[in-house]
Amino acid sequence: MTTPSKKRGFASITQMRSKRFQVRYTAPNGKRLTAGKTFYAIEDAQAWITDKRREIDRSQWADPDDLPEKIAFRAYADRWLINRQVAGRPIKERTRQHYQAILDDHLLDTFEDKLVTAIKPRDVRDWYAKTLTDKPTMRSHAYSLLRTIMASAVNDELIDANPCRIVGAGRSKRVHKIRPASVKELGVLTAEMPERLQLMVTLASWCALRFGETVELRRGDVDLSAEVIRIRRAATRTKEGYAITTPKSDAGIRDVDIPPHVIPLIETHLGKFVDPARDALLFPADHGGHLQPSTLYRHWYKARTKANREDLRWHDLRHSGAVLAAATGASIAELMERLGHSSASAAMRYQHAAKGRGREIAALLSKLADE
Repeated sequence: MTTPSKKRGFASITQMRSKRFQVRYTAPNGKRLTAGKTFYAIEDAQAWITDKRREIDRSQWADPDDLPEKIAFRAYADRWLINRQVAGRPIKERTRQHYQAILDDHLLDTFEDKLVTAIKPRDVRDWYAKTLTDKPTMRSHAYSLLRTIMASAVNDELIDANPCRIVGAGRSKRVHKIRPASVKELGVLTAEMPERLQLMVTLASWCALRFGETVELRRGDVDLSAEVIRIRRAATRTKEGYAITTPKSDAGIRDVDIPPHVIPLIETHLGKFVDPARDALLFPADHGGHLQPSTLYRHWYKARTKANREDLRWHDLRHSGAVLAAATGASIAELMERLGHSSASAAMRYQHAAKGRGREIAALLSKLADE
């Protein structure tokens, strides 16, 4: 005999004779479905319902009846890649191409024809032990992708548990240790760039903009009366060329306050290098389209050599700007807003880096005392 159902929104929980709990829920297509497993504790059943509701809300739900039980990994991965969404939105094309490259280069050789239901923890461990051992970052990306795909298979009730259980395999230590550029070094880097690209260095550092956000900036995005840059789009490079898309995350859509000393530099750049139209690019290529990274890097490599900072990558300018902002005493929430981060972890890293400027800050304090 079963006990009466305990309803939770669109789902119900019933205790069975075995004392385990069974969940039934209403699918988006109107079907009344039963979870593919039962639960030892009611809290586990409630957590499963919460996850299923979130999956449906994000349009990630798939009808279990439409998925054959005996589906090969490649077929399932292809389906996953087509339907993959983040926060209810399709993933960006560049991300999709990145995932496809990882599948083609590092996963399909091992798992292509293997049934999803047949992939066991030992299979994953054997694959991981011999894959990309000399490239830890790409190795962690490949493992993370496999784990995410298999997690979807759990949600689709093809398997009961994720076979990807290697602790720490989805994380990699940063190989390139970033040393932020000093204010003096930023001055040298800027001065050594061609005049039409000098403002790019300024915006990448003092405003901490991403490369894709910077190359897509247009005259209408700069509001000098409000002293803000409105980030609403980004340009990403794909195999077919540049694609205009939204920023990296919802948090990336933001207004970035411009430091006062940068305002005159923007005014000068707009007057000398940008067409009058509101949709005119701030940093166009010679042909009028988006600036290619190769064009920028050709000058950037020379500039960083002059500044004695051959270790500095272009994206490190954003890191430098974030550390400068953190050094002003900006809170984590303020850094998240300025940088367009959706999590506090990155902002915490910048604050920690700013603490490393202790000697410089102490020297500035002594300078104040002498005035």
